[in-house]
Amino acid sequence: MITTEQKEKLRGWFAGRLPDGLFEEPAEVTVDREEITVVGRIPAPRLAEDVSAAEREAAVTARIQEFRERTRETRIAVARDAEHRFRRKVSWGVVCDGERALFTHVAAPVMTRLRQPERQVLDTLIAAGVARSRSDALAWCVRLVQRHTDDWLVELRDSLEQVQRVRAQGPDATPDSTSASDSGPGHGEVADSSTPDAEEG
Repeated sequence: MITTEQKEKLRGWFAGRLPDGLFEEPAEVTVDREEITVVGRIPAPRLAEDVSAAEREAAVTARIQEFRERTRETRIAVARDAEHRFRRKVSWGVVCDGERALFTHVAAPVMTRLRQPERQVLDTLIAAGVARSRSDALAWCVRLVQRHTDDWLVELRDSLEQVQRVRAQGPDATPDSTSASDSGPGHGEVADSSTPDAEEG
């Protein structure tokens, strides 16, 4: 788990490092053990009030693509600095006229062992056409839990942060033991096999 203080320091770093004017307002920065995702708001295209939905959609898509290409080198430079400092991949996205688009993101494989009743749940989702594979079905289950238990997950994360703060005050605590740059992937649990926006731009 990453503490609130670590998240605040990371958001502060991006606020200071991102060029002025890149986004319309402070970027939304989300972090976990593998990835930092930076999503910023960009100006919506200027359109007539009576424009059709199809024309608006095409204009927004074009604006997002234009931003992606124009800012590629700037975002790569920021991502390289962040990856060196925080030991995590950086992914980018934008919000434009209410549409949210991620350019790239890390898809980290997670290994797990399931008993037969649990495997049968995944196989049922595959048979019903909800998922294409057990891996896809497991990801679907995680999204379902996330959607219906957001409040509970927030409360659980807050409780874990309190446990970390108490543990850090113990006799074995060492300085900088909770540094964000030292809390990246490890322990052989998750492997990153993707190529996010720092390389692709």
